[in-house]
Amino acid sequence: MPTINLSSYQQFSLDKTLGCGQVFRWDQTDDGWWYGVVDGRVVRIRQEGRQIIYHGAPGSFIKNYFSLDLDLMSILASIDQDPFIHTAISRNSGLRIIRQPKWECLISYICSTNSNIPTIRRRIASIAERFGKPIDFEGKTYFTFPEPYSISCGELEDLTPCRLGYRQPYIFGTSCSVTDEKCWDEMIEKLPYKDARKELIKLKGVGPKAADCILLFAFQKYESFPVDVWIRRIMRENYLPDLLKNAPLTVRDYDTIRNFARNHFGIYCGYAQEYLYAARKQ
Repeated sequence: MPTINLSSYQQFSLDKTLGCGQVFRWDQTDDGWWYGVVDGRVVRIRQEGRQIIYHGAPGSFIKNYFSLDLDLMSILASIDQDPFIHTAISRNSGLRIIRQPKWECLISYICSTNSNIPTIRRRIASIAERFGKPIDFEGKTYFTFPEPYSISCGELEDLTPCRLGYRQPYIFGTSCSVTDEKCWDEMIEKLPYKDARKELIKLKGVGPKAADCILLFAFQKYESFPVDVWIRRIMRENYLPDLLKNAPLTVRDYDTIRNFARNHFGIYCGYAQEYLYAARKQ
């Protein structure tokens, strides 16, 4: 089975990277293998020390998907600006931000609004099973994530079995808006962060937090700093004590937090967000 041997400077933890909540179509078996569906292929992968063992994709795909080309040590050194983030970094050594397929990431974070991770996973799996293509792998059937036209060529009611709730018209409407997936990818990719964020928020069901997640996880715009109730609490307790306790997250608070994070942590503040989020229950 193919392997990737990590060099001494390549910090990487497969378990922390896949288990931190940034992706929703991976499962780990009792014997430590992870199985996921990415870009039309099923991947089986595990880590043993500094060796990555995998099946189902080329090594170049694995390296790109897990951002193994990035100098993580330098990135973490740049955001290590205070004792609190230092502890979060120490506890989650090797966590990397994955390069997610852009269209799937967009729909995933529309599905994520006001939801927990198990519910998000169920919704995405239902969409894939209903509109995607089957893949047989090691005696089990998986499903690709559908292209926009696979959803938009039908009717809104075709999404009802996926139990998406109020998100159903958002997903259908966004599928109708993104008529050319590749052109849409390239258009968002070329825009600077602020302009890309404005374009995403024009799509049905994409608010500020979803937009920042999509830009961070799919477009590698690392100045994105998604803010949810967990991050707001962490920032209030450790950085911004003037934020009101237990108050709703307003647009003003959101902007205050992300502007502070950009100034405090720098151009890789998105990495700081992911480490702070991963450390929230530790």
